[in-house]
This record gives sequence, structure tokens and C-alpha cells, in this order.
Amino acid sequence: MRILIAPDSFGDTMSAVVAAQAIARGWSAARPEDELVVAPQSDGGPGFVDVLASRFGTVITESVSGPLGAGVTARWLLDEPSTAYIECAQACGLHQLGGTPTPRTAMTADTRGVGELVAAALARGAGRIVVGLGGSATTDGGRGLLEALGGGDRARERLRGVELVAASDVANPLVGPLGAAAVFGPQKGADPDTVTLLEGRLADWSRVLGELAGRDIAHEPGAGAAGGLGAALLALGGTRVSGAGVVAEVTGLAVEVAGADVVVTGEGKFDTQTLQGKVVSALHSAASSVGARGAGAATIVLAGQVALRPDEIAAAGVAAAHAIVDIAGSVEVAMGDAENQLVALAESVASGLGDAHR
Repeated sequence: MRILIAPDSFGDTMSAVVAAQAIARGWSAARPEDELVVAPQSDGGPGFVDVLASRFGTVITESVSGPLGAGVTARWLLDEPSTAYIECAQACGLHQLGGTPTPRTAMTADTRGVGELVAAALARGAGRIVVGLGGSATTDGGRGLLEALGGGDRARERLRGVELVAASDVANPLVGPLGAAAVFGPQKGADPDTVTLLEGRLADWSRVLGELAGRDIAHEPGAGAAGGLGAALLALGGTRVSGAGVVAEVTGLAVEVAGADVVVTGEGKFDTQTLQGKVVSALHSAASSVGARGAGAATIVLAGQVALRPDEIAAAGVAAAHAIVDIAGSVEVAMGDAENQLVALAESVASGLGDAHR
């Protein structure tokens, strides 16, 4: 059989590239006769650049401001002649905090480094800049990015004639009960009082962004992505697209799905958020848009944890979902030895396919 291996990252434990390689090793051990196509994916969050760089482009390394001001090393991708792919988590990701997020870091972390990456891309002559959003430690509404580009008016001038794209599968608005502070602030260390402070700060900042954009963008879908960085990109003339869709398109996912008998994907936690436009959804959409062979491919999910009911899994077009934690025996082992445990899980799942799938 032809097996397409196309996972997302597994949180902080494994990049999509490492996860794909682990699945391939395990699958090959059980079914060496199968043809494996390894195509790691991303929804725009951590791993966005690495996934794309595994297929094309030139990786460029920059020293930029981290979320708390200290310098960090960030990588972005230049696809000649003039398209830049930037991953916001490279500059302001949670992993760049150097420790556990706290209310203090939730208040102070900013997106200046992302603005510095955009400036670097402009200096290289980029005419199209795609910014992957996700995994940020920030809730500054993109204020740091604008400041790094010289302020709102100066930033718009520098980006004149440049196609700016916000790649994210988060549809949350900037403010409100589904906004950046309320939904994502607690994941970034914010306690209830800090969430309230962040919400007020974003509400004030939304008026500045509204003046810059010439419209109210606070409630536009995706404005709340990456702590409101999405709102700043929209205010600068950017358009929002699906991050998973961007990766699927440039990596030819639909073509790969069309030729597959089985699609194996995965991520850290297979839950309701997975079904809201992320990698698994992109794979299912790709399968639905291709010919008979691809449309009939069974989709199998390998995840760190599975938090969906069987009926929800079936409704998502997934044939089966398996958790690393089940084969590892505990969450601690699943996370501490994630790569080896994923190899073992893939081998077990492949072995279980049996002769009926040969």
C-alpha cells in the first residue's frame, strides 16, 4: 500500500518533521513492503518554517528580540524570488520564555521580534510575506510588531505593494469572551486578574488599530490569533488564510492524498480544536477534493492523547485514532520519551492492519 504520513507537531515534545520520521520508522518495521510518503504538516504554529523548509526554499537565521526582550535566534524561509515565510513562534513563542509562563510574562511578552523578522524579509526584497501564527507567549495585539516597523503609518508605508498574509487556523476575535485574552491568556500564564487587564489593554489598542485600518477589526475572524498579532497584520492590510491550507497547498498535499491508500496524521492532543480547521481537517478536505482512490483513503490519527468520543472521531472522517499515552502507560512516559513511544505506536497500528488492508 501507499501510505501518506502527514502529522502536525506534537506540542513541545516533537516537531512535525521528527514525528513524521518516527511514524515512518515504526510503520516500516511492521510493514516494510508499504511505500511511504513523508509529508509533515503545520497549521502555522511552531514548526511552520521547518515543515516548509523540508520541501523548498532557503532558511535564513536572524538574531531578534525575544518575547521578554532578550535576543533569540529565529529562522525564516525565503522562497525565491520574493516570498518570505515567517513563524511568529520563532521570535515570541512560549518556548522562548526560558521558563514557565507567569502573570508577569503574560503581561510583558511582546511581538517586537516578529516585526524585526518582517523587516529582515523586506530588506531581502520580499514582495509577499506569509506570517504563521500560533504558539505565541504574547497578548500585545501586535503592538511590538508595529513598533519594530516604525509605528503604524511608517509600517503601512514600508509594506506598500507587499502582499501580507496571516496564516492561522484560529478564528477568534481580538476582544470579548472568545477573544485573545479570555481564551488564550490562561495558556500563557495569565490568572483571572491578568486576563481582565489584558482584555482592557487590547480593547484600548483595538481603537488604534481601527484607525490604522480604517475599519473596526476587533471582531474580525483571526484578529485574536497569536495574542492579537492577527489584528495588527489585518490592520496593515493583511489577509487571513488557513495556516494548514497554506502548507497543504505549497507541499502538494492534495496530490499526495490522491495517490494514498492510507493517510496517517497526528498531533499532541486530538480534541475539538483539531476539528476547527487544523491539519486533520485539511487532510480530510484534501481527500474529499480528489479522485476515487484518495477520497477512499482511510485516515488514521496518532496523537499524544485522544480526547474525542468515537462518534466525534467518525464524524471527522477519521477511521481510527490511537494515543501514545495508551501504549506508554502514563502521560509522563508519553511526553518524556515521545519519539520512541510514537515509533512503537506506529508499529503497533501498522501491524494491526492485517491482510485485509494489504
